[in-house]
Amino acid sequence: MSRAQRLLTLIQILRRHRFAVTGANLAEELGISLRTLYRDIATLQEQGASIEGEPGMGYVLRPGFMLPPLMFSEEEIEALVLGARWVADRGDERLGAAARSAVSKIAAVLPSDLRDMLDASALLVGPGKAIPTGAADLPKLRLAIRTERKVTIHYRDLKETETKRTVWPFALGYFDHVRVLVAWCELRQGFRHFRTDRISAFAVEEQRYPRRRQSLLKAWREMEGIPPQ
Repeated sequence: MSRAQRLLTLIQILRRHRFAVTGANLAEELGISLRTLYRDIATLQEQGASIEGEPGMGYVLRPGFMLPPLMFSEEEIEALVLGARWVADRGDERLGAAARSAVSKIAAVLPSDLRDMLDASALLVGPGKAIPTGAADLPKLRLAIRTERKVTIHYRDLKETETKRTVWPFALGYFDHVRVLVAWCELRQGFRHFRTDRISAFAVEEQRYPRRRQSLLKAWREMEGIPPQ
């Protein structure tokens, strides 16, 4: 068992008990020495775990403690780093900055052995070409999706015909070469997909659309035959 997994198991054991558990019992259940247990308790306390007690008296985990990122397994860390690297390279500027910031916050609370593994992750993202965005402001578009606001767009189709549409945006797809807005189109009265690089004008409206975003997403998934994630 890795040290990170052992710390997670120790938290889970403490969570099972409403009253103090002796160090000897904890050490026996984990299969470690008392000295190692005391070091693990100290590490968790330094990371913000509200563990009260002392040697000879027992330990108890106070309610309200949330597992910090240090509890990620090695493969979970690799998955997070790989995903963050992809977003930093393929996302827009603000989303890429957010991905790098998230990894920095995770690194700040990892124990040293896992922090070294994060820095030395061998899972890489291959180089890609710059992805055109058109007139769509992607941070504002993501905000419109979160707040369920209608959006007015001027859109050029593959035949270069431009139409003005009011849409209900509920998803944004990031692909290697293009970004696609998924929305309900009032003009066509149905679900439509819009490449963001073909949006020539873009404005978020004050009016909220009449259906919940999750309802639209569920109906679209069913129509496209996409299973829930």
